[in-house]
Amino acid sequence: MADLRHLAEAVLLPGFAGTTAPEWLRRRFGDGLGGVILFGRNVVDDEQVAALTDVLRAERDDVVVGIDEEGGDVTRLDVATGSFVPGPLALGAADDPGLTTAVAAALGERLAACGVTVNLAPCADLTLAPEDPIIGVRAFGSDPVRASPHVAAYVTGLQKYGVAACAKHFPGHGAATEDSHVALPVLPRTPKELREIELVPFAAAISAGVRSIMSGHLVVRPWGDEPATLNRTALTDVLRGELGFTGAVITDALEMGAVSGAYGRHDSLGTAAVRALAAGADALCLGGAAFGADTLDRITETVVAAVSDGRLPADRLAEAAARTAALGTAPAPAQRRPVDYRLGLEAARAALRIQGEPRLAGAPLVVDVRTDPTIAAGPMPWGLGPHLTELVPDTRALVVSPADVAAVRAEARDFASVVVVTREAHRHPEVLAFLAALSEVDFVRVETGAPGPDFGSGPRIDTFGGSFVSLRAAAEYLT
Repeated sequence: MADLRHLAEAVLLPGFAGTTAPEWLRRRFGDGLGGVILFGRNVVDDEQVAALTDVLRAERDDVVVGIDEEGGDVTRLDVATGSFVPGPLALGAADDPGLTTAVAAALGERLAACGVTVNLAPCADLTLAPEDPIIGVRAFGSDPVRASPHVAAYVTGLQKYGVAACAKHFPGHGAATEDSHVALPVLPRTPKELREIELVPFAAAISAGVRSIMSGHLVVRPWGDEPATLNRTALTDVLRGELGFTGAVITDALEMGAVSGAYGRHDSLGTAAVRALAAGADALCLGGAAFGADTLDRITETVVAAVSDGRLPADRLAEAAARTAALGTAPAPAQRRPVDYRLGLEAARAALRIQGEPRLAGAPLVVDVRTDPTIAAGPMPWGLGPHLTELVPDTRALVVSPADVAAVRAEARDFASVVVVTREAHRHPEVLAFLAALSEVDFVRVETGAPGPDFGSGPRIDTFGGSFVSLRAAAEYLT
């Protein structure tokens, strides 16, 4: 029973609160806990992350240390500043797979220096539905043929320094119109359509040698009513059987609404864990900061009971534990050094799409129109105001809500140049109304999200992301 419990612990990758490892977590590694997932709440800077991973690895040298570092809008290392590299949609817009490889290698080297063993990136999803609330700039594009070389390039670059890449969210989240963090999306796809569209980038990642793939909490009706994370057809028959993937399958966080909402409260996480393992998943991601020893005990006990009563084969659990452990291999030695923005800026500049002649006639009024970031991205610095304030003396920067249109119109009267910055305006009716209400103001629009349809014919810059370097590149162009 002790060995069985050890195997049940070995497939768990919980999150935790704070920037140091709590005592209960360190003790848990002695019981066989597979590893951890780091989030922005765990990060101060690279030196602190490296010290944290050193402490974790001192408990056991094969601890899996994962992080959700996609670059661009979804960053953990740069949560306080904005990412030093552009995100996938910007790299896809630049459309230079060699540049994508270089950017991913720079990120991989940095993660290796921080002691991370697996990065939950890249997104092999496609940006397919304009109303999609969660992927957007996190994908390399909408065309599977054009996006796939970038997925493969990213995997190659990231794994150069020994950090395992993780292509996500199988079988592809981009056509969903609901966020699996809070609901259970159903993909409007037949298996044939999936093979021709969504699965193409995953096949490219597998051909490039990706070491792990993350399952998405997504329902494909012809495969059954369970989301892919809990679905044997998805993970065993299609991912492993048809696509030939032999690495580790990591689940998206099991406490997300698509799973915990469908199968009960946190008390049923153990049941979800058993279902995922039986379907073919290997490592179970538990991202919630509130998790502690008691929650892990309940999950472990449920998995052990499932093996004991025959619901989960013992060899399936052992296989999952072995695949998870393979992600704990320490990355190649890499030197920690100050973050270098030059490569990221090169990529961000190459990504810019220009409409008309967006130039400044003098010190501008910059209006950053605030909307909530996605759950995946979370809060981080965003906006063009700080960049133009630094580059152009006497710039006036405003951060407004869409309801502040009257105040913006009043301020705009005093400026020859007005710049309005949005984030996926097409998904926010209140932002579209804000832009329409400024019809009498000549302004340059900077769109930092997935572009969506054009509204109006005025000068415009699309950055394809809100990273530090993407915003900086737009500011430089304007000046």
